[in-house]
Amino acid sequence: MKAKSILLLLVSLFITAPVFAQGQGQGTGKVTVSGRVIDDQGAPVIGAGVMVEGTTTGVATDINGNYTITVPSSASLSIQSIGFKTVVIPVRGRARIDVTLSSDDELLDEVVVVGYGTQKKANLTGAVDQVGAETFDGRPNANLAQMLQGRVANLNLKFTDGRPNSSPSFNIRGKTSIGQGGSALVLIDGVEGNASLLNPNDIESVSVLKDAASSAIYGSRAPYGVVLITTKNAKKGTATVSYQTNLSFETPTAMPDVVSDGYVWAEHFYKAWYNSRANNPNNINKTMEFSTAWLEEYRLRAESGNYETLVSDGSLITKGLWLYFHKGTDYYDALYKDFTFTQTHNLSVSGADDRFDYYISARLYDNDGLFDSQVNPDSYKMYNGRVKVGYQVTPWLKITSNTDIAYSKYVMPETQSEGGGNIWRNIADEGHPCSPIFNPDGTLTYSAVYSVGDILYGGSNRTYTNRQAQNTVAAKATFFDNRLRLNADFTYRARSYDTHVHRLPSPFSRYEGQIESLAEIKGLADYISETLRTYDYLATNEWIEWEDTVGKHNFKALLGYNYEQQTYRNVYAYNDGLLSPNVDQLNLALGLDNKSITSDYSKWRMAGAFFRLNYNFAERYLLEINGRYDGSSKFPARQRWAFFPSVSAGWRVSQEPWFNVDQSIISNLKIRASYGSLGNSNVSVYAYDETFDFDNGRIINGQKVRYTSAPAPIPESLTWETAQTLDGGIDLSLFSGRLNFTGDVYVRKTLNMYTVGPTLPDVFGASSPKGNFAEMTTRGFEITLGWDDALKLGGQPFKYGIHATLADYYSVIDKYNNALKSLSTNAYNTSYYEGMVLGEIWGFECDGLYQNQAQIDADEAAAAAAGQAHYNSLMKQTDNYALFPGDMHFVDINKNGYIDRGKNTADDPGDRKIIGNSEPRFIYSFGFDVEWAGIFANAFFQGVGKQDWYPDNESSSFWGMYNRPYNQMPSWHLGNYWTEDNPNAYLPRYTGYFEPFYKGRTNANDRYLQNASYIRLKSVQIGYNIPEKITRKAGLHKVSVFLAGENLWTWSPVYKWSRDVDVTANIYGTDSVLETTGDGYNFPTMKSISVGVKVNFGHIDKQ
Repeated sequence: MKAKSILLLLVSLFITAPVFAQGQGQGTGKVTVSGRVIDDQGAPVIGAGVMVEGTTTGVATDINGNYTITVPSSASLSIQSIGFKTVVIPVRGRARIDVTLSSDDELLDEVVVVGYGTQKKANLTGAVDQVGAETFDGRPNANLAQMLQGRVANLNLKFTDGRPNSSPSFNIRGKTSIGQGGSALVLIDGVEGNASLLNPNDIESVSVLKDAASSAIYGSRAPYGVVLITTKNAKKGTATVSYQTNLSFETPTAMPDVVSDGYVWAEHFYKAWYNSRANNPNNINKTMEFSTAWLEEYRLRAESGNYETLVSDGSLITKGLWLYFHKGTDYYDALYKDFTFTQTHNLSVSGADDRFDYYISARLYDNDGLFDSQVNPDSYKMYNGRVKVGYQVTPWLKITSNTDIAYSKYVMPETQSEGGGNIWRNIADEGHPCSPIFNPDGTLTYSAVYSVGDILYGGSNRTYTNRQAQNTVAAKATFFDNRLRLNADFTYRARSYDTHVHRLPSPFSRYEGQIESLAEIKGLADYISETLRTYDYLATNEWIEWEDTVGKHNFKALLGYNYEQQTYRNVYAYNDGLLSPNVDQLNLALGLDNKSITSDYSKWRMAGAFFRLNYNFAERYLLEINGRYDGSSKFPARQRWAFFPSVSAGWRVSQEPWFNVDQSIISNLKIRASYGSLGNSNVSVYAYDETFDFDNGRIINGQKVRYTSAPAPIPESLTWETAQTLDGGIDLSLFSGRLNFTGDVYVRKTLNMYTVGPTLPDVFGASSPKGNFAEMTTRGFEITLGWDDALKLGGQPFKYGIHATLADYYSVIDKYNNALKSLSTNAYNTSYYEGMVLGEIWGFECDGLYQNQAQIDADEAAAAAAGQAHYNSLMKQTDNYALFPGDMHFVDINKNGYIDRGKNTADDPGDRKIIGNSEPRFIYSFGFDVEWAGIFANAFFQGVGKQDWYPDNESSSFWGMYNRPYNQMPSWHLGNYWTEDNPNAYLPRYTGYFEPFYKGRTNANDRYLQNASYIRLKSVQIGYNIPEKITRKAGLHKVSVFLAGENLWTWSPVYKWSRDVDVTANIYGTDSVLETTGDGYNFPTMKSISVGVKVNFGHIDKQ
């Protein structure tokens, strides 16, 4: 104990010595004051600052709490220490002043939002984490989810792309289910909602309920955790008008860096084609003709620098075609602006008195788009409005209303190509650098219109419109000195989500003087389509609370009822043959080739009764029991209702009478544990119903007769998918609350997962029915650590904080209908089997590249001795795929003389093995914040410590021409592929349609397995609060100016080869920037720099 006290004193002296050094006193009459500083338990307060108020003069107390200081006799002493309330005492000529500091219980009394109420943080027994409004203040993001990323340990957010309207899925604690839905429940002011439609400036706090005990009160809606978002209320005694604006400049975080030199690209196209096919190509995919004579002429022009576009006379390629000897085109550079501009404006008005309170806010978010379209620039606008009012009708009854309105509109240019709307894929297919965007006569080239020209210069667009209006009316009655509380609320929400597509032909020219369009070539007409989705949602909650204390026994009980329902409608209409390019209505199209209208409808209802019992003895021994009886219309009548219980307990060791550790060392120590079982109602509405699909059959008597087939049968024994979670945790606060630690370990078993059934005989006549056939276990941990302190610097308080989180999890399949443990042939194995660790990447072991023919011949001889035609028949499909020096050499792991997959099972995988895992491991974050003399700054980093990624065959930004010879060529390929002069290269010999890459999932190998761990500077901010003595003169209460950045820097081992991939988009195993789940789907993740101003007007303090 003595050693700890000495250490603490030395640390305190080290921190405070430069600050508390004796300075010049004030006044001429001085007195030397001595004394002792103790806490309310009589223990000395070590390292307390004893300051002459209003100066930088001061000392620190010693190991016994003693101090001596010489001060003016008229001065006042300010005594302060972290974890204690500051005391100011006039000296009045006294020579001895002893001081007792009272504990500042603000930390222990901190209230955390939980289900249907709040609890003191010190008394929580479940795994709950909370962040406040400071997390979102001043940041320029479009929606809340982007700001939350990395802020809470084991809250994992997956974004499909970087668009400002991107709506991610919320995941808590890793893998949840391979059967039905596994996202966390998101509640906004107690009502299920869409976080992407919320104004971040309205947020007061976000609580994350991680374990089953914390979530149990929400029953089957929350088997995998809850995110509770609470919006701001007016603070009593104030009336404030606040305005905040951010002006941001944004650029993509990841953009393909490709070879844009036309001849260099064409040369490698020919090399990749010939090395694969052993013949000369006639075309570059669909949009350019090719000949070796043209390539030779191109070489000569490139060497001379005399580039020119000509009309062919037929000597090099087809007569009359535009003939290009183009210096080069970077289609990505042509597609995107150098930066995009975003402006955000927030205005709020709030006030309160003894009877009436209100909070009114509005926001405009305006992004001017990333695509450099000359005709149809993209844009995104979002408007938010919120009105919260409360009225104290009587001393015991209060009524509140909370109205939220959101409207957003995202317009983007539409493309008509083979990438399914995926612009990067269009460029990979037809964006050839040897073709310009324009012909000499100003028309678009064939390559351009097929890749970016249709977007930049066409008249087609796609518009997404989101509208939402919601109102919650609530009443709260309190009796018996607030010990009995009655609560009721009712919510109605109307939401519509529309997609409007206006498709026009895009003209271009292949022959001089001849205009064509993609619609004519591909048989795609001009058209209009409308998709209208509407959601009508209503919910009601009624609950009663009783809270009382008898001696040291504290009781709290809650009993309630919840009802929810939602009706969904979807109407899709299509009509082609527009009367005019400018028409934008379905009835102004002729329907020449096709017209259709379809619709969809669903409705679900849920009801539940719930309870919660809390008990604690002297806030030392804590117990909580939750239960909910749920019913859902989504389940068969025989399995519609179920009961889900949970229990949690805690022990505040630091409150024990025998715990004699000084509070300046250990302020709080709590051990807790919980267990709960929750059903999963996050299933599709008709998952358990037999459904029929209709289609058009053969023509009978001149008419097409519609037909249907027998539906898959539904097992009689269907039941709820259930998640059982066991959690253990510790909360620790040290050094008077400066250092805080929270740690949890957990095991979650997901039972009765709704997956494929056992294989049935063909005579069964239908596919095998799905049922509750699978089980899975997820294990993990999470740690949150923070240090917050303050000291004097230059006579001003210097506050600083350092915070970090670390989380990890992995999931194992315990039960699945795959008795043989069969594997998929792709790398990312999707054939589940018992004992499988989710995320397994199966592949071959590659120990290098063949350097000469002798090595190949030796392997072929070994294969022949084993009775095989080739050593690696997986790569040698035809004679054109014969092995050559520079190809990969796979290791014969099973020593049978050749490369094979064995029985393609986990027990007999042949020469494959588990080479990696695509799931993120050791997800971390850390950051700091400081505040001094009106200056404030903070920075926040987040990342993944371990994750493997095998680039899919369609990852053109990685494989380039290895995938297809006409793909873009990543710049990093130059000088990095095998030749006789470059035998130590990373990549094999340059060849396209190379089987291991063309079917990259099939022949994955450890040589090209990528380490996709990363660290990202997620946010940084620096600002200044202008002194009030200045702002008051202008009639303002508070003015802050700040500079902020988002996603400014990222590092990953992947960047050794390619910076084209945004590794943060691959965090959940998405394997290609070209896939719709990847970050390259039209709109990359953006990095931004913004300037902002926050002004508070008319602050009136009525207290």
